[in-house]
Amino acid sequence: MDKDGRAAVAARRESRPVFLGPLQVGGGAPVSIQSMTRTRTADVEATATQIARLAGAGCEVVRLAVPDVASAEAIAELKRRAGVPLIADIHFDHRLALAAVAHGADGLRINPGNIGAPHRVEEVARAAAASGVPIRIGVNAGSLPRTLVRRFGGATPEALVASALEQAETLERFGFGAIKVSLKASDVPRTVEACRLLAGQCGYPLHLGITEAGSGRPALVRSALGIGLLLADGIGDTVRVSLTGDPVQEIGAARDILQGLGLRRFGPELVSCPACGRVRSVDSEAFAAIAAAIAEGVDGMKSPVRLAVMGCEVNGPGEARDADLGVALGCGEGVLFRRGAVLRRVPLDRVVETFLAEAARLDAESETRSP
Repeated sequence: MDKDGRAAVAARRESRPVFLGPLQVGGGAPVSIQSMTRTRTADVEATATQIARLAGAGCEVVRLAVPDVASAEAIAELKRRAGVPLIADIHFDHRLALAAVAHGADGLRINPGNIGAPHRVEEVARAAAASGVPIRIGVNAGSLPRTLVRRFGGATPEALVASALEQAETLERFGFGAIKVSLKASDVPRTVEACRLLAGQCGYPLHLGITEAGSGRPALVRSALGIGLLLADGIGDTVRVSLTGDPVQEIGAARDILQGLGLRRFGPELVSCPACGRVRSVDSEAFAAIAAAIAEGVDGMKSPVRLAVMGCEVNGPGEARDADLGVALGCGEGVLFRRGAVLRRVPLDRVVETFLAEAARLDAESETRSP
């Protein structure tokens, strides 16, 4: 149990540490957040702008598609501008991996099975080792070798694991051990089962995600389920929530998953009740408006505090008292609590402004206490 009496997630699986520039992945480091640019990598201005937006939203690792030489060469300038590690995503042509390493990529994402003969894989492994660049073996259900599909009767979890271990063995045979692995499918059960199987068979750090998850609510739910189930098992060292559209939305979703499991804290945790017929002070729409206004008002806070907006006397006072700052709406008024102590009673039309003023004070106090 944690300090709030909530059940903790399983102990983190032990994994080897690898380093993407200064960022440690695995080996007990905090679970990091990744995304991937949507721009043409060779378009330096557009790509640098998107990297900056991602980093500003809290992204800690950015992956770049490298389909051609111009994209590989652009990495040098992009790295000069970026404040986060950059991973080059390579398929089919081992020379692009060599060029990406030569131009400063902090990591590679490759599939050794699709970049050619063993001597080409060895070239990439040696270049990456010489530059201290880790390699992520990315195995997707949609691109498994036909031999494995036939052997296992489909793109099964077992087939995904076999592919990853075979490819890792190839790199290890060339003396390369700075390996990360991802096993992804577009459905949750296969992804979760594959990662659980692999986690028990190797010590490589694991990158989590549901590939081709889609957009909107279904994609968010699938990603939260798949990534969340594995993280709750103690499995996973870095994550990407893959969503169609603006990649910045991926960062907020990943943060919410990590914070919801108590693995990292990025700012306040706001809880509010859904409102029901027990709310007597205001109707459900008015209560929702109050909760939304407070959520918007605390969005920029950095303090990892717990805030609560509750609507009635059943759960409200308890939740509000347990929070660092909470409000329970009673008959015609709001009662503000701060760490269990009643601060004051305020009219309903002043609940939002009063709550936000107290939240700002709390945030300022936290900043003052920070080293």
